[in-house]
Amino acid sequence: MRQVRSSDTEKLAARQPRHKRTNNLIRQMIHKNTLEFLKDLKLNNSKEWLNDNKKSYENAKNDILTLTAELITSVSHLDKTILNAYLDPKKCITRLNRDLRFAKDKTPYKTDYYIVLNKNGKNSPSAFYYLHIEPDNCFVGGGVYNPQPDQLKKIRQEIDYAFDEWTAIINEKIFKKIFPGGINNSGVLTRTPKEFDEASQASEFLRMKGFYTMEKITDKEIVSIETFDKINSYFETTKPMVDFLNRAIEND
Repeated sequence: MRQVRSSDTEKLAARQPRHKRTNNLIRQMIHKNTLEFLKDLKLNNSKEWLNDNKKSYENAKNDILTLTAELITSVSHLDKTILNAYLDPKKCITRLNRDLRFAKDKTPYKTDYYIVLNKNGKNSPSAFYYLHIEPDNCFVGGGVYNPQPDQLKKIRQEIDYAFDEWTAIINEKIFKKIFPGGINNSGVLTRTPKEFDEASQASEFLRMKGFYTMEKITDKEIVSIETFDKINSYFETTKPMVDFLNRAIEND
């Protein structure tokens, strides 16, 4: 394991933003130094190392916050629920500190960032848009990952009831082009839940425990200013599914 000295990462402190201005909005992606910081943190996951590299950490966090603010502004143009939520960028990103209370792995820090745009806050059960940033493992999408039993039951009922609408969303030409992997899930039951017909056309989806889109983004793309609009198009394509899921979750 390579020990990265604080002097090795001094260069990370100098940050020049990569951005362009379009329609009076600054379209920005993260700086490559942010990825380098996360890589070095993975190699040196300790409080001592982070204290020695506090400036690099602050630069990386501010870089993520800047991108988050720009994404909130951009997504607000396509989803009015995000516009009306008045989201605070600081409350849309995951904390670097890990919860170690019940963890076998006692390394103190995460080595990635999640940006979560959820109309009711990142910890809400509502469907959301997200961007995951981690060296060699960046991806983007939207939906619900691991809904609670009540929300999951509502989603399954809505898919069963409005299956034609659901399939129209996920079989849309642009949806299949941008998300060739289709709907991802956080687990699948071996059988259709007993409250639904085993022969239902929706059976494939009724057995799922989560419903979200995910598409990989390379490290080269995540630092390119051209990728901002690409990510926004992913969110726009996911929006009908997010709307469908939220309608289901909010049904009484």
